[in-house]
Parts: sequence; C-alpha cells; structure tokens
Amino acid sequence: MWLLILLIIAVCFIFYVKEVRLKLVSSPALAYFKRALPQLSQTEREAMEAGDTWWDASLFSGKPDWSQWLQTGKPALSERELDFIEHELAELMAMLDESQICTNGDLPPEVWQYLKEKGFFAFIIPEKFGGRAFSAQANSAIVAQIATRSLSTAVTVMVPNSLGPAELLLHFGTPQQQQAWLPKLADGSALPCFALTSLDAGSDAGGITDFAVVCKQEFEGEMTLGLKVTWQKRYITLAPVASVLGLAFKVYDPDQLLSETTELGITCALIPTDHNGVEVGPRHDPMGLAFMNGTTRGEGVFIPMHWVIGDVDGIGKGWRMLVSCLSAGRGISLPALSAGTAQLSARSSTAYCSVRRQFKQPLWRFEGVQAALGRVAGLSYSIEATRQNTAMAIDLNKSPAVITAIAKYHLTEMARIAINDAMDLHGGKAIQRGPLNYLALHYQGMPISITVEGANILTRNLMIFGQGATRCHPYVLKEMAAAQEQDADIALQQFDKVFVQHLAHSSKTFLKATFNGLTCGVFSSAPVAGEVAYYYKTLTWYSQILAVLSDLAMLVLGGKLKLQEMRSARLGDMLSQLYLGSCVLKKFEDDGRQRSDLPLLHYAMHFHLNAFEQAYSGFIDNFAPNGLKTLVKRWFMPFGPGIGGPSDQLITELCHSLYHNKLTLARVSNLCDTSGHTGLEALEQAFKLFPKCEQGLQKFERWQKAYQAKLLALSTEEQLALAVEECILDEEERELLVSWFESSRQALSVDEQG
Repeated sequence: MWLLILLIIAVCFIFYVKEVRLKLVSSPALAYFKRALPQLSQTEREAMEAGDTWWDASLFSGKPDWSQWLQTGKPALSERELDFIEHELAELMAMLDESQICTNGDLPPEVWQYLKEKGFFAFIIPEKFGGRAFSAQANSAIVAQIATRSLSTAVTVMVPNSLGPAELLLHFGTPQQQQAWLPKLADGSALPCFALTSLDAGSDAGGITDFAVVCKQEFEGEMTLGLKVTWQKRYITLAPVASVLGLAFKVYDPDQLLSETTELGITCALIPTDHNGVEVGPRHDPMGLAFMNGTTRGEGVFIPMHWVIGDVDGIGKGWRMLVSCLSAGRGISLPALSAGTAQLSARSSTAYCSVRRQFKQPLWRFEGVQAALGRVAGLSYSIEATRQNTAMAIDLNKSPAVITAIAKYHLTEMARIAINDAMDLHGGKAIQRGPLNYLALHYQGMPISITVEGANILTRNLMIFGQGATRCHPYVLKEMAAAQEQDADIALQQFDKVFVQHLAHSSKTFLKATFNGLTCGVFSSAPVAGEVAYYYKTLTWYSQILAVLSDLAMLVLGGKLKLQEMRSARLGDMLSQLYLGSCVLKKFEDDGRQRSDLPLLHYAMHFHLNAFEQAYSGFIDNFAPNGLKTLVKRWFMPFGPGIGGPSDQLITELCHSLYHNKLTLARVSNLCDTSGHTGLEALEQAFKLFPKCEQGLQKFERWQKAYQAKLLALSTEEQLALAVEECILDEEERELLVSWFESSRQALSVDEQG
C-alpha cells in the first residue's frame, strides 16, 4: 500500500504539466474520497468557518515564504501604551504583594479600585466608549508584566480583556447593547464574567446542558418575547464579584414562536447578576491563588430577547461567536501568563545562581546547574518570541485558531518546564512560602494555565492538527467542499480539478523533501546570510516533510485520522515546532540581529528542531508498516536527524553570556520588574554587587582556607578587618565584601513562622 502510494505520487508528478489539467479522477475515486475525507460536525464546521489561517498555512504547504514572514511587521507599542506602562502599570506593580493577596484571599480594596479607575479592564474597548483601545501587543505585555509579580492580579486583569462580554459586544452586539454596556465595562462600574463550562460539558461545548425555552412573559409591566433560562456553571473567573454575567446555553422553541425549527442552537446573552433568579454560588479555591473563581446558576430565569447578544438575530449563533473570539483571547492571555512566569524564572534563577555559592563557587559554574539554567533562558526567549508574534497576528486582524492553539499549548508547557527548573535551582528557598519567596505561588498556579481555555491534552490531541489539517492545507478544504456537492457532475468537475492540483503539489513537495534530505537542505533559499541561514533552510526542508506525511496520513486514514489522536498529535507537534522556530528567527531579526542574542537563538532553535525530529520519528514508528519504518525515516533524513538537542558547549556558552553580557539576560527578563518585591529586590542588589567584589572574595576565601583554625572564633566582620591588617584586602575591597555578605544573607534568607 505504501509503496503504491509513493509510486502514484511520483507518476503524477512526471505526467503533470503546468498548463494541462489531467482528468485522473473518476466517479469511483470521488466516491472513495467521500468516504475517506474526514467528516465535520456542525460545531467543527462553524469553528473552521469562524477562524482563518496565517503563517501556519505557509508552513503547512511545504513552501514557506520567509521574506514575507520577516516583512509581516515588527511587534511594537504606541507612545500612549508605553506611557501607560511607565506610569499606571508601574504604580500598580508597587501595590502588589502576592503573598499577602493569597493570604487574604482577595486583592486589596485599593487595588480593585485602582484597576477600575485606570482602565485595566478596558484594554479592548474603543475610546469612544471610554476604553483604552490598546493593541493586542500592549494587552499581552501588560498582563505578562503583572504576571511576574502577581498571578492573582494578572488573571483578574486578563479575563475582562479576553473572551467575554466586551469582546462579544464589540463583534456581535447591537448598537443599543454596545451603548448600554461598553461605557460601564470601560469605567469599571460593571464587572463582567463569562460562563461557558458546566458540569457535563467542558471542552465539548456542543454538549452544553444549560438551556432556554422561547416564551412570552410579563417583563417590566409588558408582555415580552424572551427566554426562560436554566443553567449551572462552574470554574467561572470573576463570577463571585461580577455585576454582568455572559452566559452560553442552548435554545429550544417548542411553540415555534421564532421559526419552524425547534432546536435553535447555542446562544449567548448578557444578564445583570442582580436580576431576579440569578444565583452566585460559593467560590472555588484555584490552587490557593486569590483571583475570584466560582459558580453561577439559575432555574427558569426569564430574560427579554434584547438581552441576547445580537438580539433575536443572535439566537443560535453563540458557538460561532465564541469560536471567532476565542482565538484572540487564547493568543493573548495564556502566552502572557507563560511569558511572565518564564521571565521571572529566568531573572531570579540567573541572579540566585550567582549569589548562592557551594564549594567556594557560584552555582552557575557547575555544569548540572548550567543545563537547567540554560534551558530556562532558552525557553524564555522562545516564549517571548512566540508571545510577541502571536499577538501581532491578532493586531493584523487575524483569527488564527491553529496558531493560537499552538501558542497556548506549547508556551504553557515550556513555562511549566521553566518554573520547574527554577524551583530546582533555588532548592530550599523555593519551597518556603512567604513575602521573601517569589516562586512558590507561580509554581502552584502553573496548572491553571495548563487547564483553562481548553485543557492542554485537548489542545494538542484534537485542535492543533485536527483543525490545521483542513484549515491550513492548500487543497483539502476545497476537496471536502467538492465531495459534498449534491450535483454529481459539478462535484466530479470541481473535484477533478482540485485533486489533480493536489497531486501535483504533493508530488513536487515529495521530490523536494527527498532532495533536501539528500543534501541536508543546503540548497534551499534563506532570506539572510551567515550562521542563522542554516535554520531557515532546515525549517523549509522540515516543512516539506510535514506536508508529505500529512498527505499520506490523510490518504491512508481519511476520517479516522482525527480519532487517532496520538498519531495526529505528533503531526501537530511537527507543525508547532515549525511555528515556534519561525517566531524565534523573526524575533532575532526584529531585534536587530544582536550578537548577544545568538546563544539564545541557537539554544531555542536546537530545542525546537530536535523536538520536530522526535515527533517525526515517533510518527513514523507508529504509522508506517513494520518493514518500512526504517526506509521511510531514512528516505527523508538519509543521514539521520539533522540536529540534536542543545549541546553541552552551547549550554555553557549561553550561561557565560547570561553572566558576562547584560543584554543576554535583559532579552529574557525585560518584563520582570524586581523593584517593590522584598525578596527580588534583595536578590537583585546582591547580584549586581557580586561582580564588583568577586576578585576580593576569591582572595579572602583563599586566605580563610590557609588560616582556617586561626579564624574559627572570629566573626566575618572581624575576619575582614584582620585581612586588611595583613594586606590581603584593601579597605575598598573590605567595604565591598561587608556589603556583599550582608546583601547575600538577605537575598538567601527565607520566611520563618512565629
């Protein structure tokens, strides 16, 4: 079967002529494709139609246009946004103490008031309604910076600026609804939440059991057409304090008051939480963090039809509304939290591994420590690159569902690796909770990012390749449309044309992938010269491999592919690593090709390309027949995988750059403001002081070792004074070491109970 497929592809290419469309597809072949192509449910179809593609389609095609990619724009903030960050955001950061917030179980009243007054809940609302009208780039950067200090506050800020009432109103609300609600949401007099998840339906929104029945009832003294809604929702962020509830439910019309159809579909509505019958249940406790999260319910609650988003025209369009807006929120919120966590991990771990000493050496000089520290820094660079470029896609008015799913899944997973490594590097200091600790609550809160807006298992196994295979492929969606055409003659005509184009495209890509395998991609074009060009060529080669394997998988498995989640997930991993690597390369160019960034770029690219190769190998091992596994692997990579993971030498070079080039550390921690946090400030002070006194410290420690018995009864201060008397240190070195020992003690201290 496999050899036959490969032979067909090669033959089709040989006989393909650019201006000639060969009629290769007959009615039996069309019938086969009707059976083989994946069938889409109504919710899947609406999701496909609501989203669009971006750079993911170019990567999936096997012929990425790198010049176009680098010219898509440079992530940037406006003067107005920068001014907000410099003033309002800086003032907010000084007010935040995550340890105290979590102890109290809530943000302080003054923080709540400040968030409302300064427009922290109004980033996406236009200025004409009193909002900030910030770009997605600014929204993301602000949430990321808050996340370095307080996850509880970051989640509180991100929710109103993500999927929820404001965004749904902007895209689908009537002018009357926009005028009624958006000014209140902008000035904070109305606080929103959005309730989608119910007891029996989480990721499967189509399985929502919350429902409404179309009816007429007296409302405000008049007989009014509306809905009687029954719901029971959970995990709803801000529900305990919200004044307006966004709600998703299914609508039924048994009396056919609106149409001859009884089941009208998922619908979204806005309901004031003080409306009769609305119940706000008990709070949840999400990993000990203090952001408001809880339940809401109602039984037979009547709402007038004009509370439905879009009024009566919005009935049954709720799912389309949600999926069209969800990608924007997913592409901003979770990448921002991931960037904040990763950059906090990078900044604090780099400083701690300099200040903390063992065996008379700073921790970072030990190779085992370098392996973890290099990983934190390299992944932080990749996370920031992807955060910036994904937000830029949204600013370009794209709704790239696949891209945002990739960002959500992989950035949260990379942030999880970064915070785990940071905890290991800090050892005992990391696990003692209190005001001096800056990692424990981020470590506790990491599973929240993994879980929300689609659990990561769902995102990886169903969404990335499940949607990417049809949305990003240049021909499959057209073939599906042709196969579903009712008129047999028209279907055959359309299908013939598209399918021959598909075969020609696939055969060309197959031969290109084969050639690039034999030459390791060296003849592929790259938009830049120098050592970075190799990565562009390799990504092009790997893009061709993905295109060929995707075609083979869809041809062999057809509609069964989306059910074979482990196989499709590996193809999704391959697509994801191509996108992540693309973002890393673009960030390097956007930042001006700084030499200090090269160790970060090399680490990130080796990490992503190696992850692609592992996914490639895993897919072949679980897809190709036993006798052909080695042949298929060697066909596209005849010399074996092109890139291993980051080498020991690269890791050491990266760690040296972190400590000897301030620009390298700044690149992976620019969002992490250490001022105002007791523990971070003490650590930062000791970290900055260490290079000034390192030489004196080495002399002092050699002297201590030589006269250890003589010095046992003396305090450190007395030993330093004696070292000056014996001309081991001069007075300036002594003063620096006095400051160093004091600042390092403060930096390494932990909180104590009682």
